[in-house]
Amino acid sequence: MEKRRPLIAGNWKMFKTCSEAMDTAASLIKLTKDVAETDIMIAPAFTALWPVAEIVKESNVSLGAQNLFYEKEGAYTGEISSSMLVSAGCRYVIIGHSERRQFFGETDETVNKKIKAALKDNLAPVLCIGETEEERKSKNTFIVLDKQVKKGLESFFSDELLSSCLVVAYEPVWAIGTGKTATKNQVQEVHLYIRSMLEKEFGSALAESTRILYGGSVKPNNILELMEMPDVDGALVGGASLDAETFSQIVHY
Repeated sequence: MEKRRPLIAGNWKMFKTCSEAMDTAASLIKLTKDVAETDIMIAPAFTALWPVAEIVKESNVSLGAQNLFYEKEGAYTGEISSSMLVSAGCRYVIIGHSERRQFFGETDETVNKKIKAALKDNLAPVLCIGETEEERKSKNTFIVLDKQVKKGLESFFSDELLSSCLVVAYEPVWAIGTGKTATKNQVQEVHLYIRSMLEKEFGSALAESTRILYGGSVKPNNILELMEMPDVDGALVGGASLDAETFSQIVHY
């Protein structure tokens, strides 16, 4: 089995104007130009996608979006389609982030529709899953993750997911932006469970090729021990990705 290529992704959330995003992207490119063995992705706000796409063009940094809508076009004020994201230069799209689930009514069913839309336009979906602190304390972590993966990927065939370059991001909700980080053993346990679930549902080829990222207060001082875990293939970084210097340290783990 060929080793999975790591992916370090930055989710900029609702931060940065166009000019700020462009400056950060330009700085990041300079700081990571020597990186050849790791994929790098940044996901600015929608308003900054096109200008940042022009900055990262012909660099080793790829562009992602933070969300999409599952219809191709129509009277859906405030929404954005997969084809629009592609035309703005995106290669990846984050789907089902816990903040979307918590604040904007995202469900496993809408996640499934959004992944279908992404695949139609050859956007690599980054499927976000994770349990709350209450769910972990109640020992329901694996029940929650099982449902999120199965419902999110319901009705897909293994071959279409293989060709989509599906990425799964495990983000325990209790660790996002809190400074709390799951221990490396907790992370490995969950990532191995997710990979085993993918194998059971879709076969070994997909399970072995799918990159599973960890997200939740990832910093330069904890990325290395996370990346040493055999089933951790990268990170989805929030706050620490907003500063080019800090994010480049994570990329250089």
